[in-house]
Amino acid sequence: MDLSAINPLVLIASLMVAATPILLAAIGELVVEKSGVLNLGVEGMMITGAICGFAIAVESSSPWLGLLAAAGGGALLALVFGVLTQFFLSNQVATGLALTLFGLGLSALLGQGYAGIKPPPSPRLDVPFLADLPVLGRVLFQHDYMVYISILIVACVWAVLKYTRAGLILRAVGESHDAAHALGYKVVRIRLMAIAFGGACAGLGGAYLSLIRVPQWTEGMTAGAGWIALAIVVFASWRPWGVLLGAYLFGGVTVLQLNLQAAGLELPVEYLSMAPYLITILVLVIMSADRGRAALNAPAALGKIFHASS
Repeated sequence: MDLSAINPLVLIASLMVAATPILLAAIGELVVEKSGVLNLGVEGMMITGAICGFAIAVESSSPWLGLLAAAGGGALLALVFGVLTQFFLSNQVATGLALTLFGLGLSALLGQGYAGIKPPPSPRLDVPFLADLPVLGRVLFQHDYMVYISILIVACVWAVLKYTRAGLILRAVGESHDAAHALGYKVVRIRLMAIAFGGACAGLGGAYLSLIRVPQWTEGMTAGAGWIALAIVVFASWRPWGVLLGAYLFGGVTVLQLNLQAAGLELPVEYLSMAPYLITILVLVIMSADRGRAALNAPAALGKIFHASS
């Protein structure tokens, strides 16, 4: 194995790209769970966003319209989940799983005519002067726009949850929907907005895969990224900056295993490919061992059904 073939600067830069789709999906799911709703359909929303964004980008020759369509497609699918769980009071776990299966099937149907087609190229943001810096320029300032937009979304979610009245209301609904309802807040409306935001972020994460990271459409291309996003929310203890750290950790493991394969590590490819998922399971096991800490940070009403008449 030739470790000298691994460039650490390229590794770190690739890490940020690999983490972006998971980061987008995870930060959206964090907002959903902060409102007290558990949506396990992240994988379905991501793959739906991937095909919606890809199809619109190809037909319009605009990656920006593709990203917008991906956000809309993910939000629309999320609202189906929202209507079923908030108005018809269906079980959130079962509905989320059904949403994933539906999204996978729908994307396979919609994507039949797009296999082998290249999407329009997405613009990169080479920050003037900063992009030319010896080390930091290559690592931080030569990425596509969505890498920076994903970090901006994390910062905005953190600021809204921590410093604004809207964030306080959202957290109040997630902690005790009955108390929030008694104070006059529209619990269902607030949760639907959170669910739509989470779906839009998941859709953007899926479109990032099909338009930027792997610029092509392949059936099932999310490959479990939505489940990893769900795990990262728990790993982060429902904190926005923890989500960023968790996404970059997973992205780093993913990129590292690809680089180890290229460097000639004498280990079956299958073992390296499953390494990111094993790391995620290990992290969740460690987090679950500290039950007091997990219970302290999880929204108290997470997954509980709200009856407006109660």
